[in-house]
Amino acid sequence: MRFLAACLAFLPLYAQSPDHKLAREIFQQLIEINTTDSSGDNTRAAEAMAARFRAAGFPESDIHVITPVPRKGNLVVRLRARGAARPILFLGHLDVVEARRADWPFDPFVFREQDGYFYGRGTSDMKGDDASLVAAFLRMKRENFRPARDLILALTADEEGGGSNGVDWLVKQQRPLIDAQFCVNNDAGGGHIKNGKPLYMAMQAAEKTFLSFKLEVANNGGHSSLPTKDNAIYRLADGLSRLAKFDFPVRLFDVTRAAFERGANIYGGQLGADLKTMGQNPNDAAAIARLSAIPFYNAQMRTTCVATMLSAGHAENALPQLASAVVNCRLLPVDKPADIKRTLEQVLSDSKITVTEMNQPVITPHTPIDPKVLAAVTAATNKLWPGLPVIPAMDTGASDGIRLIRAGIPTYGVSGIFNDEDDYRAHGRSERILVKSFDDAVDFIYDLITRLAGD
Repeated sequence: MRFLAACLAFLPLYAQSPDHKLAREIFQQLIEINTTDSSGDNTRAAEAMAARFRAAGFPESDIHVITPVPRKGNLVVRLRARGAARPILFLGHLDVVEARRADWPFDPFVFREQDGYFYGRGTSDMKGDDASLVAAFLRMKRENFRPARDLILALTADEEGGGSNGVDWLVKQQRPLIDAQFCVNNDAGGGHIKNGKPLYMAMQAAEKTFLSFKLEVANNGGHSSLPTKDNAIYRLADGLSRLAKFDFPVRLFDVTRAAFERGANIYGGQLGADLKTMGQNPNDAAAIARLSAIPFYNAQMRTTCVATMLSAGHAENALPQLASAVVNCRLLPVDKPADIKRTLEQVLSDSKITVTEMNQPVITPHTPIDPKVLAAVTAATNKLWPGLPVIPAMDTGASDGIRLIRAGIPTYGVSGIFNDEDDYRAHGRSERILVKSFDDAVDFIYDLITRLAGD
């Protein structure tokens, strides 16, 4: 306890460098601007950051706040180079998922430091990364750093959902502003902590595809006093129960196989042994069963489909005329949407349950990591965390990186923020990150950017 108190007392002193102080101020400003789709204002956050770049001396011609529709502004800033090589794009999103005050023990849009953590909606996804990027660009300007190529920062809207995705709009309508040789996407990758110890730095080399399906059962309904066996709710519930018991097949590919093989050298005990086994024999039933019980590894091994929303009926004294559910799937890059839909229909095993795609999936092939980018990430990682391995990884969520890859801009997921494998709170209640993790990320991203910019 005495040691813990000493550590916590040390944290505020640790972060008193001008760079950390500025980054924390930016972080607080971003957290306290609500940027949810329902009631927030992404434009306000973009303008707040633009004001900082103007104050730092960036020319007005290199600062762009672009607002295709109200409240959905995007910020693009360019740091000019001494050379003519193609630019590097650094990407983050300013929007956050919804956060109801009633669900949190404190206001999710008030920046809070407590017990060695920063709390607030967006601390881990991804305003901490946004703040580190803004701080790095401001520091480079202050230090008169002249990169060998232009550096572009894009902070965008509606990555988390909504009808005005900033990256999609920029690619289609303002491509010259963000065109680059490659992109570093801070909304992917990042460090892993377990039991308080940094384990490895993940560098995203692939990500799953987002695809939701609507399941519906229609019925003539009737009076609830005259029930029939053919009930829309029961039919849908039976189908969902079958889906709950189903697992898609395990399909490792080069990225996940490499992640398992390298992870086997990091973790000890049964987990390390199972990861090693999977790298050698992905059909080992015992290893599959144990890893499937861990949500992270289950999602790495296979496509997943899970019920997330449910609705039925129109009156308490009437038989339901319609029952519906939303099933959200995250597809491996090697799986095809048509095959997943066909499998869902087979598992539901009821012709009365209609299955309809709710979105057009963005299918994106993964591409090999550029060795120069990997070398820079490794060097920046080892500067702060000597000897820490960098492991290629597949993100199980989704990011705007896929939109850039489809547009011909190679994109690599890299974040300097470390999250606890057993306490990851993005999108959840009381979202938080470690204070020290944020401060380290500020140093890491500056080092990484200047390494990449010096080519």
